[in-house]
Amino acid sequence: MDEIVESGWREFVTQEFGTLTALDERDVAEMVIDEPNRHLWRVVDAAYDRLTCTECGNRLSRGPAGCTGCDLANGFRYVAIEIDRPGVPPGNEHALRVNISVVRRPSGISWREVLGRRLLLPYLLDGYLPTTRQAQAARALLNVGGTTEDLAECLNLAWGDDRT
Repeated sequence: MDEIVESGWREFVTQEFGTLTALDERDVAEMVIDEPNRHLWRVVDAAYDRLTCTECGNRLSRGPAGCTGCDLANGFRYVAIEIDRPGVPPGNEHALRVNISVVRRPSGISWREVLGRRLLLPYLLDGYLPTTRQAQAARALLNVGGTTEDLAECLNLAWGDDRT
């Protein structure tokens, strides 16, 4: 998961600045989070990873729910730009982004939701996007006590077992 974000950062830095020192990267990260709406979401998420929350001491946006600095940063990450990758259905990049943000910051999110989003990631990376009906069925399965195996079977029925 982190590599998805990091690869976006590396591409951005190389294209815009070339090689940077760690201190220079921190300066660029601060610049990015000052205007998250001007950058791709992967770049914004990676910028937050390079900064420390002054309130909780974690990577900015990844601290516990209730940390004012991280909660604010977590909200601002969603103004960043999303562009679907070629060959994926519209909305796939948004789904990928939301799932990654939940898995990277699970604080304050039910274990069922984190589990569902974690298991869905390989499918999203492969370009799939659940329909509303499929997403609701998966959620209902987890809400009634479905296991990791149950959810994997549900996803495999939708898209084939060669994806796990």
